[in-house]
Amino acid sequence: MNGSSPRAREVAELLPETLDCVHCGLCLPSCPTYRETGLEISSPRGRVYLMRGVAEGKIAVGDVLAEEAYLCLGCRACETACPSGVRFGALLEKTRALVEEAELREGWAKRIETFALRGVVPHRRRLKALVSALGLAQRIGLDRIALLLLPRQIRELHGLLPQIPRRGERRRLPRLIPAEGERRGRVAFLEGCIMPELFGAVNAATARVLARSGFDVVLPEAQGCCGALHAHAGDATRARELARANLVAFAGDFDAIIVNSAGCGAAFRELEAWLPGEGAAVASRVRDVCEFLDEVGVREPLRSLEARVCYDDPCHLVHGQGVEEAPRRLLRQIPGLELVPHDDPTSCCGAAGIYNLTQPRMSRAVLAPKLDALASVDPDYVATGNPGCLMQLAAGLRSRGLRARAVHPVELLDESLSSPQ
Repeated sequence: MNGSSPRAREVAELLPETLDCVHCGLCLPSCPTYRETGLEISSPRGRVYLMRGVAEGKIAVGDVLAEEAYLCLGCRACETACPSGVRFGALLEKTRALVEEAELREGWAKRIETFALRGVVPHRRRLKALVSALGLAQRIGLDRIALLLLPRQIRELHGLLPQIPRRGERRRLPRLIPAEGERRGRVAFLEGCIMPELFGAVNAATARVLARSGFDVVLPEAQGCCGALHAHAGDATRARELARANLVAFAGDFDAIIVNSAGCGAAFRELEAWLPGEGAAVASRVRDVCEFLDEVGVREPLRSLEARVCYDDPCHLVHGQGVEEAPRRLLRQIPGLELVPHDDPTSCCGAAGIYNLTQPRMSRAVLAPKLDALASVDPDYVATGNPGCLMQLAAGLRSRGLRARAVHPVELLDESLSSPQ
């Protein structure tokens, strides 16, 4: 291999960070795939061994590496557990980039991934058209008829799809939402690509709560897809292209850049790693909406909301951004709301971007113990701060016949602010 080739440089970059692993095994209990399989190779430590073997030229970039790189959920729970500070998420992205360059993946899962990430998600009009078509199919029952003719894998994926909101709920928010009452500052808001189409109500609630708390909310016109899903899929080139466009869009004078999607927030916070020398100014201002509201305080008095709520940590919020207590503190401020603990809220739900599409069997296995834990406490709501987690948990709750609704924490906060005295 030519030592100056891009692939050789990518392989060489793996080595220093893999050497940080001291093989203590503290990461093993936190790893969803290791807990499910019991196989060392399917643990963070085992995967680091594979990566190091590739970096040292002892292991080829082949099928074993590809299988383990994509069986991993990328939840980064191992990073929280690691005493040596191994940046496993970054190692995983580099490893997947090598796998993609070697063209080792094929089949229907890869085709779906490529179509979604390259052909649809970053393109606002295409995404809107596809979601509109799905919504129409749902309303007239065409989706159920089509399922009779489609392969089993596609039928299983259909169960993950939420009810598509009506067009009115999918309108983009105004470019400026003025502060209400005494102005406290000015924030930019990343509306995301999936969020406006499937979770427009969450975006609207986010903007309302921020405005009522005294902040002008600016939605930069030129913003776009954050590139997180592309980076997780090994498409580093496209991820950097999307990140660079957002650097320009969010370069204004803002007190903070607010994100309500954990995966997007983690990606924005790592812009300096993606774009060395360019991304630090934007990355340093990124705040999850719950983190920000916890820091500045919700100004309006909160009204009573009688509900039992389980909070479930999105992996890329708790492990990727280190935000754990802020959402819980906000929810505890709502009068009448009872925050109900459940077993292992920081474990992965199995969504992991589009993992539930490409690895459905493992995704269901990872989700099962979480649903058992939620069923045992029977909440009214399960609150979580990421669109993939919202869809995964909602589908799981439906499949178990549980009454709980999956919601974003900011929706409960908004409801408390909006409910009558």
